[in-house]
Amino acid sequence: MSTEKIAVVTDSCSDVPLNIAEKYDIRILPVHIIYPEQDYLDGVTIQADMVYSRFPDEIPNTSMPSLTEAQEFFEGLAAEGFTHVIAACISDHLSSTVNVMQVAASEVPQLKTFIFNTKNISIGSGTFAIWAAMQVRKGRSYDDIIEELERRRGDCRVGFCMDSLEYLYKGGRIGNVTYVIADVLRIKPIISCDPDGIYYTVAKKRGQRKAIRFLTDWIISLSMGRRCWIAVMHGDAAEEGHKVALQLREALPEARFVVHNEQLNPSLAVNTGPGLIGVCIFML
Repeated sequence: MSTEKIAVVTDSCSDVPLNIAEKYDIRILPVHIIYPEQDYLDGVTIQADMVYSRFPDEIPNTSMPSLTEAQEFFEGLAAEGFTHVIAACISDHLSSTVNVMQVAASEVPQLKTFIFNTKNISIGSGTFAIWAAMQVRKGRSYDDIIEELERRRGDCRVGFCMDSLEYLYKGGRIGNVTYVIADVLRIKPIISCDPDGIYYTVAKKRGQRKAIRFLTDWIISLSMGRRCWIAVMHGDAAEEGHKVALQLREALPEARFVVHNEQLNPSLAVNTGPGLIGVCIFML
């Protein structure tokens, strides 16, 4: 019988819903949401509704966990008796979390740790943590899981559209000219991550309704009738997210909905603002 005790971890930018994290014992390392009065922990001491309630006048800063915090996180896992760790992190092109975790894990040699750069964002990254945790629950070995994770990196795609580019602009993610043109023409880009884990624009549509329709059609086309997981996320747009989830359920009867319609964590809400719809597909 294997003596491995495997912990599955991820960062809060991966948007694994709390109920799923609790169900599969996925440990989450939170990033920081920084307001003038306090430094909050993403999804722990601050929730997205607070961030939305302070828009548009206040847009907080975000920062990654410190090396000390990450090391204490891994030391805590070792103290619980874990022997192995599988960490699924958002793309290294979008965050330094991968590097922080790699350095921190090297300081806790009693753990055999695999840091998986998902090359994805939000639930597109979190889905890998959910999948890995399910494999641990099934009793699969550490080596088998990490080998298959590497093969599966290209099996997950995420797409999202925003009602406004204002927050990407204010956060310095896009330039003034791009923002003004998009705002005047009501251009809504559908954004995803390329194989290197870098944001790219899948399409641009005039109006949010057309953008959401394109997003759902794009996800349906990616399924190609195969068995898959679907996750639907929203940013202060629960009603629209619910509609999208129902449309996809009807169009993809072979799919399993691991996340039906969940609110994004504050860390992504900061840069995307209200009105976001995101959909992830993970091929089985």
